[in-house]
Amino acid sequence: MSRFLTGLADARRARRPYGIVSVCSAHPIVLRAALRRAAKGKGPVLIEATCNQVNQFGGYTGMTPADFIAFVEAIAREEGVTRDKIIFGGDHLGPNPWRKEPAAVALEKAAGMVEAYVTAGFTKIHLDASMGCASEPVALDDRTVAARAAALCAVGEQTARRENLPMPVYVLGTEVPIPGGADHALDGVEPTAPGAARETIAVHRDAFAKAGLSDAFKRVIAFVVQPGVEFGSDNVVAYDPPRAAALSALLDREPALVFEAHSTDYQTQEALAALVADGFPILKVGPGLTFAYREALYALDLIASDIVPGYGDRPLLRAMEALMLAAPGNWSGYYHGDETALRIQRHFSYSDRIRYYWTRPEAERAVLALLAALDGVRIPETVLHQYLPMIVPTAADRPEDILIAAVDQVLAIYNSAAAERS
Repeated sequence: MSRFLTGLADARRARRPYGIVSVCSAHPIVLRAALRRAAKGKGPVLIEATCNQVNQFGGYTGMTPADFIAFVEAIAREEGVTRDKIIFGGDHLGPNPWRKEPAAVALEKAAGMVEAYVTAGFTKIHLDASMGCASEPVALDDRTVAARAAALCAVGEQTARRENLPMPVYVLGTEVPIPGGADHALDGVEPTAPGAARETIAVHRDAFAKAGLSDAFKRVIAFVVQPGVEFGSDNVVAYDPPRAAALSALLDREPALVFEAHSTDYQTQEALAALVADGFPILKVGPGLTFAYREALYALDLIASDIVPGYGDRPLLRAMEALMLAAPGNWSGYYHGDETALRIQRHFSYSDRIRYYWTRPEAERAVLALLAALDGVRIPETVLHQYLPMIVPTAADRPEDILIAAVDQVLAIYNSAAAERS
């Protein structure tokens, strides 16, 4: 299935571009929606884990790379998706989780993470050594970043050979928006300067050659750049093709490469299709999917409040508010304003920082109580239309189906945008 990724540049050159949706989430409903869609389609599904989310020490999900693959594969079996239809990617693999430690220590742990990802079966590896560690500048120069990326690549290569695994394909480069979206309103985002992108590619090519990794560089499929897309807490910066035209034209001089677009969440289908056509065919989406999940959950919370005697007045929302106030670490540095503004952002922000709370026991109990309250309850079509007008009534047999359908509607936009064009 990696051939699907290595064919992206060829397809662009042949003027028949296609893209692929990169599902960046560990939420079981999001994964089930993506895998259910994959069961009906012809192409692969790309599922990615990030360095903070999943690593050899468990990350914030508590899962190692091997655990994550087993977790996804268990859902895939239930949905009738064979392993050969899934591409696993590792995102931002580098020292970021340990950047407060000395560089030598952080890079040693980063190497262990790359080894764990490749051993587990991840075949798309984004190497990101851009961040400074203890006593270093926040952002490092291109040559240092490239040399560290090459050292991490060497670990990936050695691991794949030792374990007799397919050789990975790589994504390099680091000019991406703030993970999870910006923490303030945005008027616009400047695309990467073509000269800067050209220099980044050249420096990495040279570093890989000096490290004896020229063969691995041939399997570099993409560089991460900023095409001019981003989302803040309550607004989205839409893709503007003319502003990225010069950056896109750089690919004509690098025919073996494409660009990878991060933070494409909340873009329209037209904007996503334009990204694919312009050479940004790897469309990464995460918060946009869990936002749709939360939106549907809160709608069901309202529905149960209206039609299920004894359920209460929006107990799910109230439970999430209490949880986020008791444990503010995942949102307090990202949201700003008075108490009303903070409350609105906690629940409804495009940044979707609430996604970090769904695996907490308090949240899981509240969600299970909601699903139990609606289990076997027929939701009148008129009530469903009031709170979830986008859901087709036939998809509303069970509350879980409604949640999956809500996420699938977002995935459908991405899949349509990624479809091959002639």
